[in-house]
Amino acid sequence: MSTTSDPSLSSVRYLPTNEAYNRWAAVYDTDGNFLQALDTIELKTLFPQFLRSITSPKPWRIVDLGCGTGRNTALLLTVPDIEEAIALDSSEGMLEVARSRLLQQADDGASPSDRAPPRTTPKLRLEVFDMLASPSPPASAQQVDAVISTLVVEHVPLSTFFSQVAQILKPGGVLLLTNMHADMGAISQAGFVDADTGEKIRPTSYSHTVADVVAEAKRWGLEVEDGGIKERAVDEGMVEKLGFRSRKWVGVTVWFGGIFRKRASS
Repeated sequence: MSTTSDPSLSSVRYLPTNEAYNRWAAVYDTDGNFLQALDTIELKTLFPQFLRSITSPKPWRIVDLGCGTGRNTALLLTVPDIEEAIALDSSEGMLEVARSRLLQQADDGASPSDRAPPRTTPKLRLEVFDMLASPSPPASAQQVDAVISTLVVEHVPLSTFFSQVAQILKPGGVLLLTNMHADMGAISQAGFVDADTGEKIRPTSYSHTVADVVAEAKRWGLEVEDGGIKERAVDEGMVEKLGFRSRKWVGVTVWFGGIFRKRASS
């Protein structure tokens, strides 16, 4: 992400989100995206909290909404209490990368050592789903126990996002949500440099405040769980872990995340 002009770039090009991520897919996990690196670090504590918050009977069905290259779906496939992991994304390019990654993970898990018992792996379903183009999620992704959606809502109007989540979750189901913080969004947005053209490619982005996210979630029947919303700024001690691109963001709040629960039916 960039906040100033770069003379090495031939231009900045704004594309529909699907098209931008189709082009970004091949390098998305290797181009030094520090916000994704920070998200991965924060999920080390938030993801176990998310699993503990699921109160419906096991085994569970969980949707990864906006799964991208499968970073979080890979986590879901390690949880024996999950029966089915449903990975949805609007970008076919990102889903292809996810499919390759997750099938490789499944193959690795299918070859245990002689001493280790075989591990039960959740059923995996990957589907193209564009929440901007369809008023309802696919039938395979409705009435599930939980949803994980990280660094996604930046690209979607809040009313669209939460209307979909409300349809996906069963009553009492939980949502783990993370996103770029509005303090960062006011300065920059998601994007990457196309190595073939030198263009800076940017998808559609929205700068959602934490207050707006919480309010819109409530309008669709989702309340923040105990623990509230966590907000994270970059400090000097994090730069080595996050990569050199994070250095200019020292002192800026760049990330937030939390867990929401859909109200049970009365």
